[in-house]
Amino acid sequence: MTERTARRILSLWLPRLPTDAHSRRHPERRDHPLAAILAERGRLGVAAVNRAAAEAGVHPGMSLADARAIEPALAVFDADPESDARLLERIAGWCTRYTPWTSPDGPDGVALDITGCAHLFDGEEALAADLSARLTAAGFESRLAVADTPAAAWALARFGRGATLLSPLPVAALRLPAATVEGLAAVGLRRIGDLHALPRATLAARFGPELLRRLDQAYGRLDEPLSPRLPVPPHSARLALPEPITTAEAIAEALRRLLAALCAGLENTGEGARRLRLELHRVDRRLEDAPQTLAIGTGHPVRRPDALMRLFAQKLDRVEPGPGLELMVLSATEAGPLAAAQAALDGTTDGRADGRADGQPELGELMDRLGNRLGERAVLRLVPRQSWLPERSVAPAPAFADAPGGALWPADRPRPVRLLAPPEPIEAMALVPDDPPAMFRWRGVQHRIRRADGPERIAAEWWRRDGEPRDYYRVEDEAGRRFWVFRQGLYRPGVAALWFLHGFFG
Repeated sequence: MTERTARRILSLWLPRLPTDAHSRRHPERRDHPLAAILAERGRLGVAAVNRAAAEAGVHPGMSLADARAIEPALAVFDADPESDARLLERIAGWCTRYTPWTSPDGPDGVALDITGCAHLFDGEEALAADLSARLTAAGFESRLAVADTPAAAWALARFGRGATLLSPLPVAALRLPAATVEGLAAVGLRRIGDLHALPRATLAARFGPELLRRLDQAYGRLDEPLSPRLPVPPHSARLALPEPITTAEAIAEALRRLLAALCAGLENTGEGARRLRLELHRVDRRLEDAPQTLAIGTGHPVRRPDALMRLFAQKLDRVEPGPGLELMVLSATEAGPLAAAQAALDGTTDGRADGRADGQPELGELMDRLGNRLGERAVLRLVPRQSWLPERSVAPAPAFADAPGGALWPADRPRPVRLLAPPEPIEAMALVPDDPPAMFRWRGVQHRIRRADGPERIAAEWWRRDGEPRDYYRVEDEAGRRFWVFRQGLYRPGVAALWFLHGFFG
């Protein structure tokens, strides 16, 4: 029985997010008292302040008139909660350099599940210090804390000020409604530790079940799920580089290590990768910039590092390392079952075990390389589709896709290797209305018919009301070229028949 890894949550708090974002756009205002204002209930109120305004005595919740009375030099700007929310979402995306499990937490915070990730950055303290230093360099004031539960991390980041225990923190750290906090203070319960001396039933009866729920979440007695902003890939591998790398050889070697680690994880679960995404983080990446990304896909599940490396090698020249790459993350965004391969004495394996159709690994790898170079939609095959009309009887599909619905190519009705889309009109002459044409003219060239076979009458499905029946003929001209022509509609006296060329036989 394996021991469960302890959960570790990092809570990031950006107490001055609106004013820090404004100062990034207007650096000349950074050191001056600054406030974001918001119209509320018919008055202008202070929504956020920077450090200089806070030191002058201005705080959120004040009216603008009171704030200007305290600090006449206060500069103001209109608050934009929607813009701040978008910025917070970008910061949460930037935090994926530390863990794939990140999520905005309220209007001014980000929660990171760093379980199993801290060792990549030399421990939790080093990870937190690196995160704080990067945010400071970007112009954001931040506070953060790490704990076993999201609630405890949230409380310590906002009220801890260096504390590691919850008991001395105010009850507001439990994320309680303001009315509940006031009610607790009225009876002398101002610290979280004060709640432990009272029976749970008494607390629930006096202040409702929400108090106990928040208390249990903080101490881990009640699980609190943390939903990531994006789906977490089922398999991923990270490589934090001790020194930035810039050369193509170093990037390729780092990728080989990531592929080896990822494929080992896939083998443990009996799976193979269908879609892979490589994220490359530069040392000079800004918060609002997305990491460089390379993506590849395969027709079947694959977990051979050498085969996947050849697919990535076609795209590595697109990487722009700039001053250097400091982090690389490889994720299998889509995987599928893949049985183990039986190795032969010479070290080779059966192609079927590596997910390749008909035991042809070389053909499968060729299709993957062409698909990644030209685009997946450029490497297709035609599969039969259940329809009588020739132009509707085929459909494009991925190279190794099976025919939908078990449809098969008709064995008793020869079909041309090339169809014209749409069929092109021709001028034809037949001896009698129901006979094949004796000659026809197409694109200004006249063809005299030497042999003909038919007709084969084809009509649309009964539920389709468009189109008339067609009588198809396989004809061969005097030069030996073979065509597939048809007469549209039934014979009507006095009405000229319409003839079309639909395809060519080999």
